[in-house]
Amino acid sequence: MRTLRLTKSSAGDVLDGLLKRSPNNYTAYEASVAEIVADVRERGDAALFEYTKRFDKADINAENIRVTPEEIREAYELVDEELLGVIRRSMSNIRAYHEKQKRYGWFDTTPDGTILGQRVTPLGSAGIYVPGGKAAYPSSVLMNTIPAQVAGVPRIVMVTPPGKDGKVNPTTLVAACEAGATEVYKAGGAQAIAALAYGTASVPKVDKIVGPGNIYVALAKKAVYGHVSIDSIAGPSEILVIADETANPKYVAADLLSQAEHDELASAILVTTSEALAAQVSSWVDTFVARLSRREILEKSLENYGYILVADSMESAVDIANDIASEHLEIVTANPFEVMTKIKNAGAIFLGENSSEPLGDYYAGPNHILPTNGTAKFFSPLSVDDFVKKSSIIYYSREALSAAKDDIMSFAQAESLTAHANSIRVRFEEA
Repeated sequence: MRTLRLTKSSAGDVLDGLLKRSPNNYTAYEASVAEIVADVRERGDAALFEYTKRFDKADINAENIRVTPEEIREAYELVDEELLGVIRRSMSNIRAYHEKQKRYGWFDTTPDGTILGQRVTPLGSAGIYVPGGKAAYPSSVLMNTIPAQVAGVPRIVMVTPPGKDGKVNPTTLVAACEAGATEVYKAGGAQAIAALAYGTASVPKVDKIVGPGNIYVALAKKAVYGHVSIDSIAGPSEILVIADETANPKYVAADLLSQAEHDELASAILVTTSEALAAQVSSWVDTFVARLSRREILEKSLENYGYILVADSMESAVDIANDIASEHLEIVTANPFEVMTKIKNAGAIFLGENSSEPLGDYYAGPNHILPTNGTAKFFSPLSVDDFVKKSSIIYYSREALSAAKDDIMSFAQAESLTAHANSIRVRFEEA
């Protein structure tokens, strides 16, 4: 990995490089995505099936697009019992964590007869996008589906690309059934997002679409936003590790590579106050890359977006971490809790040498659908909040309205909205 002294100039270069990975910068793909989205909106199933044949090489039609109970039973027969146990234990942790996020309505009353409150209700439906094709991501199934179920969403519709045989990966399908998806459809890419957003004869429209995907999925979610809600426009994965001389270089190197293996655009950054640690981590990275299965991806990722930054102080290390606002942030220092109090921007924060990033990906409970590309400055992890909506409740007695009427009419008149003022005035005019 390239090693740089952390300066204002080098920090700026790193930030500029990372921001180039944002889906908002991939305008070359937008025309293709817009064409697919518009075609599915206009022609519905016909377009959806044609794109599935073109991109996934699968013969999907109205009769086989929805996963059947028989296919679910077959999937259970194909999934190893030990893996099923792991999925269920992970689910238990995820559900317990998200149950603590549930919100409830509230009301405040006053003696003069006002009632103000907030009503919290679940969305009517949610669309879950799960990547597929070359790999299975049952962890993403759990992380997207469980918060929706905890929120009380009655219809949870999952879409995922089928294999060439027209089937969904059995592990993905079992995870969907275990987590509570009510419907599963064999569709992926921008065409699946369009189907969820606008509805087709076979795929029902939903209120919100969540879940990560490739650049086509990200741009399609951006294109349909407004017709439906979305969680975010996800960019490539990223990890930043803050470490001092007490960190184990072998562990740090392994954790950096755990994200770099996702794809060539993934970023892995170490910020350390120790030059000795920097050298040791770099050496361990080379050792691991040489023997890991996704070597080509790892090498490209590290070449493009891998950095070791040597900082003069922990304060400088924290500053660059807050500027980058990484999706995953590990703090491996003598006192990680003290450093954590200074972190303002991060998707998920992992404390201490035993809290490696894959713990959050698979098992601990917090959601692994996280803000990327610096959006942790204003976005949060996927949560139960993403699957509920809030309504304001307002009640005034005549006595309470009488006390407020002059203020309300003055405000309305100041904005030249005479009908607003009249709506209040007529209530106090003699018949």
